[in-house]
Amino acid sequence: MSTSGNKVSRTWWGQNFIAALEKSGDSGRLSRGRAYPNNGKITRFEIKDGKVDARVRGSINPYFGVHKEPLYITTIEFHPISAAKWSAAIALIASKASLISRLLLNEIPDNIEQSFSSLGLNFLPSSEKDFKAECSCPDWGDPCKHIAGVYYKVAAELDRDPFLLFELRGLSHQDLLKELAKSPLGQALSAELQTQARSPVPVISYHTRPTTVPTVPVATLRDFWQGTRRLPQTIEPIPPALVAAIPLKKQGDFPAFWHRNNSFIDAAETLYEQVRAKGQL
Repeated sequence: MSTSGNKVSRTWWGQNFIAALEKSGDSGRLSRGRAYPNNGKITRFEIKDGKVDARVRGSINPYFGVHKEPLYITTIEFHPISAAKWSAAIALIASKASLISRLLLNEIPDNIEQSFSSLGLNFLPSSEKDFKAECSCPDWGDPCKHIAGVYYKVAAELDRDPFLLFELRGLSHQDLLKELAKSPLGQALSAELQTQARSPVPVISYHTRPTTVPTVPVATLRDFWQGTRRLPQTIEPIPPALVAAIPLKKQGDFPAFWHRNNSFIDAAETLYEQVRAKGQL
């Protein structure tokens, strides 16, 4: 069943999200619901306060006396993580540079689930016990194809905005960033990220315009070639950045120009490592 999820979502969090549904769902209903996000069956879709509210078009079936296309109300409500447990999770995340740096860059670290597991929590829904789904259709299946379709739609939205995961578990993206920025490491990283963000400055021309400057008379040829001041004998090294390659990482794992299924950031890191290794030969 997990392989079918890979065709719907291209991120690891989307695939794991779908896997929770496919563990116990009926394969026939899941296969019909898998096409719902792209065939216009879902006419309304909203995520608010950890609850998904959708309207799903049903099927006409004269055999069962359904002669007019029905519209079903489908909801999926995720069980939130308590405020106390969120505080413990944020404290742990804020203490690890590998986690907080990627979150501040609007990315989901691939090892975040391990941090939650160490606190006895699971970040991604792992089974049906993590959410409650209801549909107004008469299908007795659990889940019905309408719930499955909405669930696949949620996974597609998570590919676009992975921070919906936090909102589904009871913490908004803004509140998460606000809490992370309170830690010492978060303050340092936030300051560096803000220095990287610069507003574009309009210019008349992108080409260098030649200007005339007065010449400075030189007393001797020695002064001309060596200068009047002695060059510094030592150069202080530039301190390393707290977060490397910020402009690149700001694009995220799947920027608009990246159409492959693997992470753009991981591919770039692999390429740079190969170039660096080749340069050291």
